[in-house]
Amino acid sequence: MRVIKTKIKDLLIIKQKNNIDKRGSLRETHNKKVIGHNNFIFEYCTTSKKNSLRGFHFQHKFQQAKYVSVLKGKILDCVIDLRKKSKTFGKVFKIILSEKNCLSLYIPEGFAHGYYSYDKLNIIYYKLSNYYKPNFEDGINIKDKYLKIKWPGRNHLISKKDKNLQSIEEFKKNYKFL
Repeated sequence: MRVIKTKIKDLLIIKQKNNIDKRGSLRETHNKKVIGHNNFIFEYCTTSKKNSLRGFHFQHKFQQAKYVSVLKGKILDCVIDLRKKSKTFGKVFKIILSEKNCLSLYIPEGFAHGYYSYDKLNIIYYKLSNYYKPNFEDGINIKDKYLKIKWPGRNHLISKKDKNLQSIEEFKKNYKFL
């Protein structure tokens, strides 16, 4: 495993080694010694169909650092820096995570997270530093024009809840920052 720093402070890409032979593959997805973060207490796995858009989600209390890996398929993973006093506040970072490129993303607390699913079946695995607390969950609309994100595909599958999320401008009025 190898850690790659991004232009956004504390946001890290982790390049994993995938050992493949005729039986299949073995991939080390997390190593405390390499990543240096071992505050993960909660894990979950999601599946997403092709053309699904999820996010941008965050918890305004009980914030969560996230470690995101794709076990099957391919996603365009995006985050927005919402941290107080961050030099990159409001900036978007995008990366392709897939079973083939064996990249994962470490997302520190204070970011909103969302993604687009490319393949028919996408399996996304998360490690989180805090438990899911639906009473403190909020988000930013994945299609907010201010963010200027050109999402792949058409006829996106978006949940009713995600369609009704606030804009980044409303976030600034309601929270100012995380």
